[in-house]
Amino acid sequence: MAKIVVSGSLNMDAVAVTPRIPIAGETILGSRFFTTPGGKGANQAYAAARLGGDVAMVGRVGDDAFGIQMRNGLADAGCAVEGIRVFPGASGVAVIYVSERGENSIVVVPGANQLLTPGDIALERGLFDGCLAVLLQLETPLETVIAAARLAHEQGARVILDPAPAPSSPLPRELLEAVDILTPNETEAAILTGSAHKPLSPGEAAAIALKLQALGPPAVIVKLGAQGCLLWDDCDASVLPAPTVTAVDTTAAGDVFNGALAVALSEGLTLKQACQFAVQASALSVTRMGAQSSIPTRAEVESFQARRAS
Repeated sequence: MAKIVVSGSLNMDAVAVTPRIPIAGETILGSRFFTTPGGKGANQAYAAARLGGDVAMVGRVGDDAFGIQMRNGLADAGCAVEGIRVFPGASGVAVIYVSERGENSIVVVPGANQLLTPGDIALERGLFDGCLAVLLQLETPLETVIAAARLAHEQGARVILDPAPAPSSPLPRELLEAVDILTPNETEAAILTGSAHKPLSPGEAAAIALKLQALGPPAVIVKLGAQGCLLWDDCDASVLPAPTVTAVDTTAAGDVFNGALAVALSEGLTLKQACQFAVQASALSVTRMGAQSSIPTRAEVESFQARRAS
């Protein structure tokens, strides 16, 4: 019985490293290309497993080579994969541009991820029994996300929603009322509240977090990139700074944060302590290329923390 369940997407990432992100109609020369397993759901499950969590994943892949590779990769990391079913057709893919400054631009083609239904959540009900935390995102059908959130809420698990990709319309109240912790990044927080898209100061992030909390979630964490994160919990704002690192690729940094957060909470840490662990793990991940290929182990994060403290 897993302590953490992840319901979400599995994508094979096709990554092109370029001097900068191309604009519409522009062709530029890249310096490197590679494929690596990704998808927000799979990244969070992989991160939780690598960081020492007891985790199982619910998702769908195609019967192609990508699907087999992604499922096996999660199993090798220590994630239970019985809830990842194989369907005829193509697996999800993501085309990712990564600039030399570490910025990225992503296009996702869902493939088999679109086949994950509320009925599948009911089918995998046993995986949710007794779990402590459930990680959700928005790369699978919204009705399926709602079904997973409701089931997790009924089971007494802590429901953590990463609202990515941010929707163009407001999230349903029935979903937000089943969420315990909402974890948008700066862009997603702005979209969800109709605010201007810009880098947020901690004060601006706190104001947006208060608006998001009013929609239902008791706790809101706004991921602020190199600044760390802003935690709004119990009518109190806390800024958890990230260590200074040289970023080479920010792909999956938010997923590493969420996976680390779930692991820390499943081990009994407070939400503030869990955020502190998560910003350390996330910061270490951006010093490496790729999605799952950038995710550190628990020992690597602990060594990183020790070096920063000395």
